[in-house]
Parts: sequence; structure tokens; C-alpha cells
Amino acid sequence: MSWEWSVGLCSCFGDVGSCCLTCWCPCVTFGRVAAVVDRGSTCSGCILVANAPQCGRNNNLQESPCLDCCVHFWCDTCALCQEYRELEKRGFNMAK
Repeated sequence: MSWEWSVGLCSCFGDVGSCCLTCWCPCVTFGRVAAVVDRGSTCSGCILVANAPQCGRNNNLQESPCLDCCVHFWCDTCALCQEYRELEKRGFNMAK
């Protein structure tokens, strides 16, 4: 069973703060996502993506609108913003 994202890939402007942070300082967004989902490892979003068994944990989120590797290659900023906002919606304090 796979779960749907609570925020869309192209809905970055729904939260202007995280959008600006990701556009101008993507390494900060990346680091915050990694700190939550990977406990600091460099495999960004492993807990979020649908097929990441090498990272050990998985929420079975749908690979949408295409494969995760394609999303991160072509729309990395949007993908980081989506992951960041997904974690916020799940109750994580991303500012810590």
C-alpha cells in the first residue's frame, strides 16, 4: 500500500517561508530533512520516497508525478520543498 503526499510537488508557494529557504539555501532544507528522516545521513528523503530499501525506513509514499530520481534530477528544489513541507505536516519541528 502506498500513501499520497499531503502537498503537491508544484505547491511550493503554499508556504512562502519554506519556498524561499529552499530556493536560496537548499543545503539548509536538505540538512533539516536529513536530520529528521535519516538521522543526519546524506541519503536525502530516504524515509519519504517509495523505493529506498537501502535506507532501512520507508513510508511508502507514491512516486509522483514520475520516478523519484527524475523528480530530484529535474525539480530538485521543488522535491526538497515538498519533503520539507510533508514532514512539517506530519508534526516535525523543522526549525530544530
